Formats: sequence, C-alpha cells, structure tokens
Amino acid sequence: MVAPVDKDEMPFVANCRPLTVTAPFRWLSAGLKDFRDAPKQSLVYGVSVAIITAVVVALAWNRGSQWILYAMLGGFVFMAPLCCVGLYAISAQLERGQAPSITRSFRAAFRRHIGNEMVFALVLLVIFLVWARAAIMVTVFFPTDGDASAGELAAFLGIGTTVGALFAGVTFSASAFSLPMLVHRDVDSVTAIVSSINAVLRNIPAMLVWLTLVVGGLLLGIATACVGLVVIVPLIGYGAWHGYLETIEADEFPRHTVGITSTPRDTPSVS
Repeated sequence: MVAPVDKDEMPFVANCRPLTVTAPFRWLSAGLKDFRDAPKQSLVYGVSVAIITAVVVALAWNRGSQWILYAMLGGFVFMAPLCCVGLYAISAQLERGQAPSITRSFRAAFRRHIGNEMVFALVLLVIFLVWARAAIMVTVFFPTDGDASAGELAAFLGIGTTVGALFAGVTFSASAFSLPMLVHRDVDSVTAIVSSINAVLRNIPAMLVWLTLVVGGLLLGIATACVGLVVIVPLIGYGAWHGYLETIEADEFPRHTVGITSTPRDTPSVS
C-alpha cells in the first residue's frame, strides 16, 4: 500500500527539464506509437471531435459571420488540450501496459478530477468569450474606404495579430502541460497551471515549435472539411501527454490511478 502524502509538504510548482528545439517531433513520434497501439479508440475519439467541430463551424458560418467563425476556430486551436483529456487517460493506460478503453478513460479522467477540470474549463471559457468579443471589436479598425492605403490595412492586421497573439499566448502557456498533469498527478489547478506556464517560459524555442505544429495540424484538419481532425487530434493529444512526461518533473506529487484495471494488454477494448 502506498503511504499517504502530506499535501502541505508538496511544492507549489513542479520543476521542468530543459528541452531541445527538436523535442516536439519526439512527442509526435511517441504519439503516433500510441495511436497505433490504440487505433480503434483513437479513431472513435477523432471522429467525435471532427463531427463536433464541423457542426460548430457550420453554425458559426450560417448563423453568425466570418469574424465569429474565425474567433471560434482560433478558440478551438487553443482549447484543444481540454478536448484531449480522454486521450491523456488512454496514453496513461498504455504507459502501464493496460488494455486501452474509452469508457474507462473518461470515467477515470473526468470523474476523479472533475473539480479541477471544471475550474480549468471555466477559466478557458472566460478567456475564449473575451477573445471572441475582442475579435469582433477589432473589426472597427478595418478600413471601409475603397481607397484604403496599405498603411491602414497594415494597422488593422497589426492590431488583430497583437490581440490574438496575447490571448493565444496566455491560453497556450496555461494549458500546454496543466491538463496532462491534472490527469497524471494529484495536484490542484493552480499548481498545474503555474507549472505549465513556468515550463513554457523556460523552453520558449521548443514550445514555439510545438505551437506551430499544433496550430498547423489543426488548421490543416479544418481545411480538409474536418476529416483530417480524425487523425490529427489524437496525435496532438498523445503528443501533448508525452511532452508533459518529458518536460515536467512531477515525481514529488502523488500519482493518480487513472484507468487502473486488471485487463491485460493483449485484449484491447473500445468500450
């Protein structure tokens, strides 16, 4: 039996390891292996996310405007970690040599950590709503004169890019490693978020590469009428999990028993 851990003695923030610029490619390679080890579960998850995304895009385009659509797609890019909680649990099962199961993953990942994950989801929702509002407000800088100068267009693009980058940077830094840590270790939302921000700030070159891969992959998936998301979303989710394992030194925090089961690895289950 594992001895109980006094939470008062645990550190406020987890240490992080230095990363090379090529580290994100290792994460994707490890994520591809997880995809191959749990193909049915990965595809079920990917199809579900692709359908939800397609519905959101259709509603935004038909009921709103192109600016609302762009804001929602931008929000999706950086809220993706919240959509991958179940994938983190599948990777945790594979790490233990267990048969992966979607049902067990969601039951373990969400039921055991629902409080911290709801706090995190609320934070992301507030950021996303402010972001969407800001994206609409930025349109007031769009030149309406048909003879608008290049300087006016550059000013509009500069303001829009700056506002978007600000929200994106905050959201990405807070969510890059925090949700995998919440699934993996018995920590609170604040510790996970601060640990994630600390790791991102200390490994900016590597994280810029990871951000480029994530954004590029998701945009590619959306550009293919969301069909590409079926594969891309699981790869990103698994990659983020392995990125967390390589980056965050979380041994001082007790580990969650996510998806613990006696089911052997050679009898995988989709349910």
